[in-house]
Amino acid sequence: MLCRLGGGRLRPLPGLQPGAWGPRFAPVPTRGATPSVPPARAVASVSAVNPGDAGGWYEALAASAPVRGAEDMLLAAHGVTGLPWWGSILLTTVALRGAVTLPLAAYQHYILAKVENLKPEIQNIAQHLNHEVAVRAKQLGWSKRVARFTYLKNMQRLVSELYVRDNCHPFKATVLVWIQLPMWIFMSVALRNFSTGATHSEVSAGFSVQEQLATGGVLWIPDLTALDSTWILPICIGAINLVIVEIVALQKVGMSRFQTGVTHFVRGISVLMIPIAATVPSSLVLYWFCSSFMGLSQNLLLRSPRFRQFCRIPLTKGDSDTPYKDLFAAFYAKYISRK
Repeated sequence: MLCRLGGGRLRPLPGLQPGAWGPRFAPVPTRGATPSVPPARAVASVSAVNPGDAGGWYEALAASAPVRGAEDMLLAAHGVTGLPWWGSILLTTVALRGAVTLPLAAYQHYILAKVENLKPEIQNIAQHLNHEVAVRAKQLGWSKRVARFTYLKNMQRLVSELYVRDNCHPFKATVLVWIQLPMWIFMSVALRNFSTGATHSEVSAGFSVQEQLATGGVLWIPDLTALDSTWILPICIGAINLVIVEIVALQKVGMSRFQTGVTHFVRGISVLMIPIAATVPSSLVLYWFCSSFMGLSQNLLLRSPRFRQFCRIPLTKGDSDTPYKDLFAAFYAKYISRK
């Protein structure tokens, strides 16, 4: 059923009519620039982090426009709200996750839901196409290799037409990663610049941001420029990230080998974040903790049927009216009842 999509149903393609195999469906035969001078601000940033790396990649990143923008945003939030620095970091993180990543995450779920709803139609197309290619292969004496290639080539085209028709190409679902990851990096580098004194910014009465961070902490981390010697926040970060990974894994049934490998890889990264977080200033760790907590909250919120309806996310076959109860039941069955 090599076909064109249109009018809500499938029409046989001219290329599959006897004697009319056109070239579009014809099977393939079996056969020295001058370096720029780095700004003084960048040199200071690198020297504060790793003096031996002057002129390296971190220098360019620490002095880049996005990092400067993140610094300005943090300073503005601190100046406008009058909160201590721990509160300013928390508020900025919540604002960014709520205003930027939450809408993008909702859009990601919207695209994935539309792709999910196309699966029955794709399966139907695959069955008809497989039958028509088999008939054509028998008529024209194609080898298995040529028949397989013809099937895959036309199947790819037909599926692409479906994605265009419903405006839901799966690549659009990755926009969250391309926005969230750079934002996380820029905010982290900006906070490290503040904590190491590399920014040279002053906010009031001649006190640098570094000096204010040194007294702007809370509870067991009064000094946000120092390490969290208790490891409380680093462990919390790793635990929250692992919970997020398990929530996503429990939602998927019958994962492929590739999906299982990716899940194990992300689990490893989550555990690796614990010792990494224990070796950076507490301002970064506080930001990472807030970001991970917001990520967990966002993940749970996007499972709410009411919120999904509010975001106009299409219903899918796998949607449940009791997602939280189902999640707890799946967690209990996987990790508790087996013991």
